[in-house]
Amino acid sequence: MAKGGDAFLKRLAGKVAIITGAARGQGYEAARLFASEGAAIVVTDILSEVLELPNRLGLAEDVCLPLVHDVTDELAWKSVIDAAVAKFESVDILVNNAGVTSRTGVEATSAAEWSRVMDINAKSVLLGMQSVVPIMREHGGGSIVNISSIYALVGSGASAAYQASKAAVHLLTKTAAVEYAKANIRVNSVHPGIIDTPMIANMTEDRYQILVSGTPMGRLGKPEEVAKGVLFLASDDASYITGAELVIDGGYTAH
Repeated sequence: MAKGGDAFLKRLAGKVAIITGAARGQGYEAARLFASEGAAIVVTDILSEVLELPNRLGLAEDVCLPLVHDVTDELAWKSVIDAAVAKFESVDILVNNAGVTSRTGVEATSAAEWSRVMDINAKSVLLGMQSVVPIMREHGGGSIVNISSIYALVGSGASAAYQASKAAVHLLTKTAAVEYAKANIRVNSVHPGIIDTPMIANMTEDRYQILVSGTPMGRLGKPEEVAKGVLFLASDDASYITGAELVIDGGYTAH
């Protein structure tokens, strides 16, 4: 149990959260926000720069554990859970944020590319939930937030593997929510629109203008705006929400 005069003001006080893909972008902002709200965080990424996060976030070792982690590796997931429990004794929150993009259509998508994207974006979510659920069940419940995409909800005509993987996350979230509701484990998905992260760093100006013009709010989203939605679903403020999808897209899918 977290202590201190302001503990009751912090939405994740006393909670332990694992956040994947935390070295950059949305994952980094989620880690920063979760820590500011009182959580002890386990931050993982395939990129070794994740090891710099405690210093970048100004966090002590007793509240932040950084790990290099291949989310497609079942044994690597076991190691992450074991390390989290050894350091913090439990895991209350899992944010399955790690992912990659791919912009090839149906005919241009190779079998190898399909497998790569599905493994990183969808299989990793399955492995993460399989790994953390026993700990959450043992400790009386928890919250899982899976990062999907607006492209699980609408087609783009250009990203076959990416959209299929994010659609898989969407429905996997719902079936897990039903399966684990009686164990007090909530499972929800977040569906960001076009967010200003390193994932879109190579976007052409023409493509940028098309996406912005298709967004009623007339701009790209900020990673911290997504992080705030993830925080809500992870926290006890969302105690009666499970199997839901939170769309954060500036109105992109509203028309």
